[in-house]
Amino acid sequence: MQTDCFLYLTPDLAKNLESDCIKQLTDAASLPGLAGPVLAMPDVHTGFGLPIGGIMAMDGKKGLVSAGAVGMDINCGVRLLQTNIDKKDLDPKHLQTLIKNILARVPVGLGKATPYKAEMSPIQKKIFTMGARPLVEAGYGRWADLETTEENGTFPLADPGAVSKKALSRGDQLGTLGSGNHFIELGYIEEVYNSQVSGIMGLETGKLTVLIHSGSRGFGHQVCTDFSSQMLQAARKYNIELPNKGLAAVPIESPEGQAYLKAMGCAVNFAFANRQLIAHLVREAIGETLHEVPHRLGLGQIYDVAHNIAKFEEHQGSKVLIHRKGATRALPPGHPLNPQIYKNTGQPAIIPGSMGTSSYVTVAREKASETYFSVNHGAGRVLSRSQAKKQISKNDFQKQMGDVRYNVRDYKKIVDEAPGAYKNIDDVINTLSEIDITEKICRLKPLAAIKG
Repeated sequence: MQTDCFLYLTPDLAKNLESDCIKQLTDAASLPGLAGPVLAMPDVHTGFGLPIGGIMAMDGKKGLVSAGAVGMDINCGVRLLQTNIDKKDLDPKHLQTLIKNILARVPVGLGKATPYKAEMSPIQKKIFTMGARPLVEAGYGRWADLETTEENGTFPLADPGAVSKKALSRGDQLGTLGSGNHFIELGYIEEVYNSQVSGIMGLETGKLTVLIHSGSRGFGHQVCTDFSSQMLQAARKYNIELPNKGLAAVPIESPEGQAYLKAMGCAVNFAFANRQLIAHLVREAIGETLHEVPHRLGLGQIYDVAHNIAKFEEHQGSKVLIHRKGATRALPPGHPLNPQIYKNTGQPAIIPGSMGTSSYVTVAREKASETYFSVNHGAGRVLSRSQAKKQISKNDFQKQMGDVRYNVRDYKKIVDEAPGAYKNIDDVINTLSEIDITEKICRLKPLAAIKG
């Protein structure tokens, strides 16, 4: 190991820590060029290369970049919309109609292609380089959406010239949700912990909320696959001793490193655009369901955060490349990169729980500097998908879901996403809030989950 590893866990969470996780963290800490300790958030679990919930900082000049330390679903992320709709005004019939109207607009499931190819074709190339902005310019969203999106919805290093033809051919899934842990969740604000900050954010107790969790789909997956293979071969050329294949890496300033950052940037932008289009379609569906113009229902964006990304940032006066894999950037009050609306509160960190359990909005405190201004991105798995399918019965699944509605008739198709497959979100959130790295702002409770 070239540096330390720090894990943020309570004793209870530590009981479920996999030995493979420890191995992946120590492997990451053995890479050359690190600028500080390798970190694991409370939701950490075994992944490919770097564990999910892992954070790695590389020297901005002499360090390495690793596709595996970013992840397959580049810029998988989550977006939160608020509304002025009271939860009590949404009866079961409204909720069922709303689910139906969303599904009529947003394709869900593995490999689904966009039905909006004709509309998106004129701006497709712009999306790779400019992200969500071309969609807003074309009328698919609001200008305020860009102000409340990480990187303002545009990752600057993107260059389609670095993307393989195979990856480009998989860029036909814009406005689609995907499968696995991706979802659209309809919920409401159940509890507010800081009314002053929640008021600034526009989050009121009892009001309907929308969470959108999706990423760069097959396009980002192919970019990661392409460059993981390339980096594995190129590492030998640069005499880099790799602790495991999943952490294949090359020097940041090498041709391969620069090409990856450019291709990754395109996938980051694709994901921002994907969530932008889905948000627009959800706004339309809610307006149709309630027979109202979407603007009159609120539906303003609180924030959009990226989970799987590598970004150049300044920490303790030095330029570093932060790899966040299943982790969320969270800027404290006063940080210069905060949107103007959140200068004095800190940028919202949106942290969904599992399907059927609570989600949270938090903000970072100054102490978050020790985590490179990063927090967890969710609850984190405690059962693998295969384990969940074997161990969680139909009765278990229904009991765990309670009154939460879902769109899939056969529970077996989504049982690997059951609440019992995940850690307790309250324990995960409290791990960081109890040591003043974060502050809880409000808790969201689900009403309905749309899965692929």
